[in-house]
Amino acid sequence: MNNTWTDRWNDRYSSEEFAYGEEPNKYLKEQLEKLKTGNILFPAEGEGRNAVFAARLGWKVSAFDISAEGKNKALKLAKTNNVEIDYQVGELETLNYQTEQFDAIALIYAHFPADIKSSIHKTLETYLRKDGVIIFEAFSKKHLEYLAVNDKVGGPKDIESLFSIEELQSDFPNYEIIELEEKEIELNEGLFHNGKGSVIRFVGKKK
Repeated sequence: MNNTWTDRWNDRYSSEEFAYGEEPNKYLKEQLEKLKTGNILFPAEGEGRNAVFAARLGWKVSAFDISAEGKNKALKLAKTNNVEIDYQVGELETLNYQTEQFDAIALIYAHFPADIKSSIHKTLETYLRKDGVIIFEAFSKKHLEYLAVNDKVGGPKDIESLFSIEELQSDFPNYEIIELEEKEIELNEGLFHNGKGSVIRFVGKKK
């Protein structure tokens, strides 16, 4: 990832206000509350709203992002909520996660650059143990239609960075699919996710 990408997210997370709010993503909340707690990883975790929520439920939480500003906000939020999270800054290949380390991985609006997103998914998949769960929500390729009407809903503006059901099936082939759908939802998350959008939702259990 280039410096422009890192600078963009540092800039977004540098203000006092939380870019996507302090409350967890609704879909993540619904899914996590169904699971037995264990070790969970949050890639591209930004300001920590989802990681902190998981820690409050009793999960042992690891998270990473390329943004040092995101980490600063996440640790501040964790302190406010009297929980601890292990938060690393860097690109995935520089971090020291282990094979089958996690019971769950939560990919919530983890929009990596188009040319590396599938390879990142495939690397992350190795960190999940057998019977571990992926929880995924991110914008679908159809989302560009919604962005054209309302740019306050947020999300990438290039179709290659958006997702399809077929891509998720290809990136995570060895899973029992609990849920996989494209859906229109109403977002109300902080400053940058507001309005109707189109998302892919996926919950899968590793075989």
